[in-house]
Amino acid sequence: MKEILAKYLPEYAVNPCFELIKANNIYLKIVNERKTRHGDYRQLKEGQHLITMNATTNKYRFLITFIHEVAHLIAFQRYGKLIKPHGNEWKYTFQQMMKPFLIPEIFPQQLLSVLLRHFLNPMSSSDIDPLLAIALKQYDENETVSFIYQLPIGSTFRIKDGRVFVKGQRRIKCYDCTEVSTGKKYIFQPHAEVEIIKAG
Repeated sequence: MKEILAKYLPEYAVNPCFELIKANNIYLKIVNERKTRHGDYRQLKEGQHLITMNATTNKYRFLITFIHEVAHLIAFQRYGKLIKPHGNEWKYTFQQMMKPFLIPEIFPQQLLSVLLRHFLNPMSSSDIDPLLAIALKQYDENETVSFIYQLPIGSTFRIKDGRVFVKGQRRIKCYDCTEVSTGKKYIFQPHAEVEIIKAG
Protein backbone atom coordinates (compact mmCIF):
# COMPACT_ATOMS: atom_id res chain seq x y z
CA MET A 1 0.00 0.00 0.00
CA LYS A 2 2.84 2.43 0.77
CA GLU A 3 4.22 1.94 -2.74
CA ILE A 4 0.81 2.89 -4.20
CA LEU A 5 0.47 5.91 -1.91
CA ALA A 6 3.95 7.11 -2.93
CA LYS A 7 2.70 7.49 -6.51
CA TYR A 8 -0.05 9.89 -5.44
CA LEU A 9 1.18 11.71 -2.33
CA PRO A 10 4.07 14.03 -1.42
CA GLU A 11 6.90 11.97 0.10
CA TYR A 12 6.51 13.17 3.70
CA ALA A 13 2.75 12.54 3.65
CA VAL A 14 2.96 8.83 2.73
CA ASN A 15 3.60 7.37 6.21
CA PRO A 16 1.00 9.46 8.10
CA CYS A 17 -1.65 8.67 5.47
CA PHE A 18 -0.76 4.97 5.60
CA GLU A 19 -1.23 5.07 9.38
CA LEU A 20 -4.65 6.71 8.95
CA ILE A 21 -5.69 3.91 6.59
CA LYS A 22 -4.57 1.21 9.06
CA ALA A 23 -6.01 2.87 12.17
CA ASN A 24 -9.45 3.48 10.63
CA ASN A 25 -9.95 0.23 8.67
CA ILE A 26 -10.08 2.15 5.35
CA TYR A 27 -10.32 0.48 1.98
CA LEU A 28 -8.77 2.98 -0.45
CA LYS A 29 -9.95 2.68 -4.04
CA ILE A 30 -8.25 4.78 -6.73
CA VAL A 31 -10.25 5.22 -9.94
CA ASN A 32 -9.98 7.05 -13.25
CA GLU A 33 -10.65 10.76 -12.85
CA ARG A 34 -14.32 11.67 -12.46
CA LYS A 35 -15.54 15.10 -13.55
CA THR A 36 -18.00 15.62 -10.70
CA ARG A 37 -15.80 14.93 -7.66
CA HIS A 38 -12.22 14.39 -6.50
CA GLY A 39 -13.13 11.76 -3.89
CA ASP A 40 -15.89 10.36 -1.69
CA TYR A 41 -16.42 8.38 1.50
CA ARG A 42 -19.00 5.79 2.55
CA GLN A 43 -19.24 3.08 5.18
CA LEU A 44 -19.73 -0.45 3.87
CA LYS A 45 -22.21 -2.90 5.43
CA GLU A 46 -19.46 -5.00 6.99
CA GLY A 47 -18.15 -1.93 8.85
CA GLN A 48 -15.20 -1.17 6.61
CA HIS A 49 -14.78 2.38 5.38
CA LEU A 50 -14.48 2.96 1.63
CA ILE A 51 -12.71 6.04 0.33
CA THR A 52 -12.73 6.41 -3.44
CA MET A 53 -10.17 8.79 -4.92
CA ASN A 54 -9.49 10.06 -8.41
CA ALA A 55 -6.13 9.07 -9.84
CA THR A 56 -4.31 12.36 -10.37
CA THR A 57 -0.74 13.49 -10.94
CA ASN A 58 -1.39 16.46 -8.62
CA LYS A 59 -0.09 15.04 -5.33
CA TYR A 60 -1.18 18.10 -3.34
CA ARG A 61 -4.79 17.82 -4.53
CA PHE A 62 -4.77 14.09 -3.77
CA LEU A 63 -3.54 14.70 -0.20
CA ILE A 64 -6.09 17.44 0.53
CA THR A 65 -8.91 15.32 -0.88
CA PHE A 66 -7.81 12.21 1.05
CA ILE A 67 -7.76 14.08 4.38
CA HIS A 68 -11.10 15.70 3.46
CA GLU A 69 -12.66 12.23 3.10
CA VAL A 70 -11.04 10.78 6.23
CA ALA A 71 -12.39 13.81 8.11
CA HIS A 72 -15.91 12.71 7.11
CA LEU A 73 -15.27 9.28 8.62
CA ILE A 74 -13.81 10.69 11.87
CA ALA A 75 -16.50 13.38 12.23
CA PHE A 76 -19.31 10.83 11.82
CA GLN A 77 -17.68 8.59 14.44
CA ARG A 78 -17.18 11.42 16.94
CA TYR A 79 -20.40 13.37 16.49
CA GLY A 80 -22.88 10.87 15.02
CA LYS A 81 -24.42 10.24 11.62
CA LEU A 82 -26.89 13.13 11.86
CA ILE A 83 -24.34 15.93 11.46
CA LYS A 84 -24.25 17.92 8.22
CA PRO A 85 -21.67 16.45 5.82
CA HIS A 86 -19.76 19.75 5.62
CA GLY A 87 -21.02 21.33 8.82
CA ASN A 88 -19.07 22.72 11.77
CA GLU A 89 -18.11 19.29 13.15
CA TRP A 90 -16.58 18.24 9.84
CA LYS A 91 -14.84 21.61 9.38
CA TYR A 92 -13.24 21.37 12.82
CA THR A 93 -12.17 17.76 12.20
CA PHE A 94 -10.74 18.63 8.78
CA GLN A 95 -8.82 21.60 10.23
CA GLN A 96 -7.30 19.49 13.01
CA MET A 97 -6.39 16.62 10.68
CA MET A 98 -4.70 18.93 8.15
CA LYS A 99 -2.55 20.77 10.72
CA PRO A 100 0.30 18.22 10.76
CA PHE A 101 0.44 18.32 6.95
CA LEU A 102 0.60 22.12 6.58
CA ILE A 103 4.39 22.26 6.61
CA PRO A 104 7.02 23.25 4.01
CA GLU A 105 8.31 19.66 3.85
CA ILE A 106 4.98 18.69 2.22
CA PHE A 107 3.62 21.78 0.44
CA PRO A 108 5.52 24.40 -1.61
CA GLN A 109 5.59 27.77 0.17
CA GLN A 110 3.35 29.52 -2.37
CA LEU A 111 0.65 26.85 -2.00
CA LEU A 112 1.15 26.60 1.77
CA SER A 113 0.25 30.28 2.30
CA VAL A 114 -3.01 29.80 0.36
CA LEU A 115 -3.82 26.64 2.32
CA LEU A 116 -3.22 28.31 5.69
CA ARG A 117 -5.80 30.94 4.76
CA HIS A 118 -8.22 28.33 3.35
CA PHE A 119 -8.13 26.23 6.53
CA LEU A 120 -9.27 29.11 8.71
CA ASN A 121 -12.71 28.12 7.38
CA PRO A 122 -12.45 25.14 4.98
CA MET A 123 -15.07 24.82 2.24
CA SER A 124 -16.88 21.72 1.04
CA SER A 125 -14.56 21.48 -1.98
CA SER A 126 -11.20 22.98 -2.93
CA ASP A 127 -12.86 23.95 -6.24
CA ILE A 128 -15.20 26.40 -4.46
CA ASP A 129 -12.34 28.50 -3.11
CA PRO A 130 -11.10 30.51 -6.14
CA LEU A 131 -7.65 31.23 -4.70
CA LEU A 132 -7.06 27.59 -3.78
CA ALA A 133 -8.44 26.28 -7.07
CA ILE A 134 -6.07 28.56 -8.99
CA ALA A 135 -3.09 27.73 -6.75
CA LEU A 136 -3.68 23.96 -7.05
CA LYS A 137 -4.07 24.11 -10.82
CA GLN A 138 -0.44 25.13 -11.17
CA TYR A 139 0.46 21.55 -10.21
CA ASP A 140 -1.86 19.86 -12.72
CA GLU A 141 -0.32 18.33 -15.82
CA ASN A 142 -3.19 19.33 -18.14
CA GLU A 143 -1.81 22.39 -19.92
CA THR A 144 -4.83 22.78 -22.26
CA VAL A 145 -7.18 23.97 -19.51
CA SER A 146 -7.48 27.65 -18.57
CA PHE A 147 -9.57 29.66 -16.14
CA ILE A 148 -12.31 31.94 -17.48
CA TYR A 149 -10.76 35.01 -15.83
CA GLN A 150 -7.57 34.45 -17.88
CA LEU A 151 -9.37 34.69 -21.26
CA PRO A 152 -9.85 37.98 -23.11
CA ILE A 153 -13.47 39.10 -23.55
CA GLY A 154 -14.86 37.66 -26.79
CA SER A 155 -12.85 34.43 -26.50
CA THR A 156 -14.49 31.18 -27.55
CA PHE A 157 -14.10 28.26 -25.12
CA ARG A 158 -15.34 24.72 -24.48
CA ILE A 159 -16.46 23.28 -21.14
CA LYS A 160 -16.16 19.65 -20.00
CA ASP A 161 -19.51 18.54 -21.43
CA GLY A 162 -18.47 19.75 -24.89
CA ARG A 163 -20.63 22.90 -25.12
CA VAL A 164 -19.01 26.00 -26.62
CA PHE A 165 -19.37 29.55 -25.30
CA VAL A 166 -18.18 33.09 -25.96
CA LYS A 167 -16.92 35.04 -22.95
CA GLY A 168 -18.82 38.24 -22.24
CA GLN A 169 -18.51 41.08 -19.74
CA ARG A 170 -17.75 40.66 -16.05
CA ARG A 171 -20.46 41.54 -13.57
CA ILE A 172 -19.32 41.86 -9.96
CA LYS A 173 -17.51 38.50 -9.54
CA CYS A 174 -18.83 36.37 -12.43
CA TYR A 175 -18.83 36.50 -16.23
CA ASP A 176 -21.80 36.55 -18.61
CA CYS A 177 -21.14 34.06 -21.40
CA THR A 178 -23.22 33.07 -24.43
CA GLU A 179 -23.65 29.49 -25.60
CA VAL A 180 -22.79 29.42 -29.30
CA SER A 181 -25.35 26.81 -30.39
CA THR A 182 -28.39 28.27 -28.58
CA GLY A 183 -27.58 31.95 -27.94
CA LYS A 184 -28.55 31.44 -24.27
CA LYS A 185 -26.73 33.42 -21.57
CA TYR A 186 -24.94 31.63 -18.72
CA ILE A 187 -23.00 32.91 -15.71
CA PHE A 188 -19.52 31.48 -15.04
CA GLN A 189 -17.35 31.77 -11.93
CA PRO A 190 -13.94 33.35 -12.69
CA HIS A 191 -12.11 30.13 -11.73
CA ALA A 192 -14.24 27.84 -13.92
CA GLU A 193 -11.90 25.57 -15.90
CA VAL A 194 -12.37 25.73 -19.69
CA GLU A 195 -10.55 24.78 -22.87
CA ILE A 196 -9.80 27.79 -25.03
CA ILE A 197 -10.73 27.47 -28.73
CA LYS A 198 -10.02 31.00 -29.94
CA ALA A 199 -8.74 34.00 -28.00
CA GLY A 200 -10.85 37.15 -28.28
